[in-house]
Amino acid sequence: MKEFINKIAVSNKVDETITLTLDQRVKSRLKASLDSGEDVGIFMQRGNVLEHGDLIETQDNYIVQIVAASELLSSVYTSDAILLARACYHLGNRHVELQITKNSVHYRHDHVLDKMLQSFGLNVVSEQLPFCPENGAYTSNSNTNHKHHHEH
Repeated sequence: MKEFINKIAVSNKVDETITLTLDQRVKSRLKASLDSGEDVGIFMQRGNVLEHGDLIETQDNYIVQIVAASELLSSVYTSDAILLARACYHLGNRHVELQITKNSVHYRHDHVLDKMLQSFGLNVVSEQLPFCPENGAYTSNSNTNHKHHHEH
């Protein structure tokens, strides 16, 4: 079984891809399958999140690219920046992981949160999309010692 142990910045070659959900991408130790079906092990440094497009390699330089899997998300699309900011504020206040763009916000499907946003006059749709939420203000891809300024 191939064992992926390093995240690398760039490569002239990519041998294959592996499609992972967010829950899989946040684990430092994981058994998974390449998109070809081959079983592999992923052993990353703790604290790193594998992002869509990241490259990981084995000790003998076999390189795969991470693909964010489609997941069931709740999505809000609006050109009203204030309303979008209000939605993000209320979702963030509930510590919901958010994927934010100029005209949309996406989060893991949750009918209670959907109803809250609908009460603001927003239309919420459920759809299958790759989920790549914000890392957060106190994390980064290079930060292996996660620190928070408050207790949960």
